[in-house]
Amino acid sequence: MTLICGRFEGVDERLLQARAVEELSLGDFVLSGGEPAAIALIDACVRLLPGVVGCAETLAEESFAEGLLEYPQYTRPQLWNGRAVPEALISGDHRRIQAWRRAEAERLTRERRPDLWARYLAMQNSVCDSEVDR
Repeated sequence: MTLICGRFEGVDERLLQARAVEELSLGDFVLSGGEPAAIALIDACVRLLPGVVGCAETLAEESFAEGLLEYPQYTRPQLWNGRAVPEALISGDHRRIQAWRRAEAERLTRERRPDLWARYLAMQNSVCDSEVDR
């Protein structure tokens, strides 16, 4: 793969046509140059290579892995500036922790990314429909 990084106004259209360039977009915003977008693309791809991320199982719970944003993260101390870690996370009950994480991932996706939420619901409905058809 070759990444072409335009600067300010972009890349000459003739080059794009001559090389049958496939364009990618990171989102609806404008950058001064293509370098930050190239870095983001490289990082997103490289981290999926075996051995790059320490524990490959962690990739299964990240944003977009199941069509949802990732649940909120908490570290120590348990109380910081009057804000506590949610009780479910310190309960030691793995099912309760998993349920909390799923509920939070759904809540965040619904609030922050209605487009992803709609796609997630459609995916859930199609899975349910196919199970009924069996």
